[in-house]
Amino acid sequence: MKAVGLTRYLSIDHPESLLDYELPIPEVSGKDLLVRVHAIAVNPIDTKVRQPKDKVELNPKILGWDAAGEVVKIGQDCTLFKPGDKVFYAGEITRSGSNAEYQLIDERIVGHMPKSLSYEQAAALPLTSVTAWESLFERLEISLQSSSNQGKCILIIGGAGGVGSIAIQLASKLTGLTVVATASRSETSQWVRDLGAHHVVNHQQDLVQQMAEIGISQPDYIFCCNDTDAYFPVMAELIKPQGRICSIVETMKPVEMSLLKNKSATFVWEMMYTRSMYQTVDMIEQHHILDRVAKLVDDGQIRTTINETLSPINANNLRQAHARIEAGAVIGKIVLSGWR
Repeated sequence: MKAVGLTRYLSIDHPESLLDYELPIPEVSGKDLLVRVHAIAVNPIDTKVRQPKDKVELNPKILGWDAAGEVVKIGQDCTLFKPGDKVFYAGEITRSGSNAEYQLIDERIVGHMPKSLSYEQAAALPLTSVTAWESLFERLEISLQSSSNQGKCILIIGGAGGVGSIAIQLASKLTGLTVVATASRSETSQWVRDLGAHHVVNHQQDLVQQMAEIGISQPDYIFCCNDTDAYFPVMAELIKPQGRICSIVETMKPVEMSLLKNKSATFVWEMMYTRSMYQTVDMIEQHHILDRVAKLVDDGQIRTTINETLSPINANNLRQAHARIEAGAVIGKIVLSGWR
């Protein structure tokens, strides 16, 4: 099978940072599905794993944590899918990734693909949807009963990125919260408004002042999708007493939790790979989340955030996608499709 991977961890401008390979098709067993991958999306996690380091892989390491495709074989313990099913999923950080024609994936973290979407459109959704869903409804503990959220607000920092783009839609369509999203350019500001943000503030300017100007000086919830180190002090200043903050972006220094003490505020991390990495007893919840997201898409309540498609899936196009993400100006998701 065709695949794109690496043996050395190099800068993306190096021609060997990602290479094309021919690898054997893996054998299926247990709860694994063998999926023929039709489309993939690229996320910041891909670039972070690939970043230069003093390590050499004996065998090609295959990256990729977003895919849509077709089940071709199932393991003997599978009960959720059958060959021929169209699926989408975000994969597992500790296993071989989706930048390959065929991939093994545990069925408990796979969803039935939205019927109304193409493979390309569906591939843009899994990682960001699971991350946003777990952040909003499990980590921040936001109620899905709109009546419980009357008068409450969420601030989403980094609204135009992949996760922020889904979080805006889920929060505005399902919760009844007032949604404030950050964006710094005219095109990103319009993007988040189109997704359902009620207010837009500029994360490159004074957030405390801007929130006061729109009459929401203390949001009940803050969801950080961009640079926790930079925004933690202002999040601590803004958050409502007894409010909750969730971040998905790792820090380079310790979080100054004492800033939250007087407010009895909560800070919580979200990592969508936790369930699969530790094989938690509730691992199948990600299957349920993806199926629910698929229904929301098919019902017209949320939409895919695909913004650019490259074809075919090969090392050259993946290097381009990685470079674009590292530049930090991507709106929505970059998707690759087709093997040649």
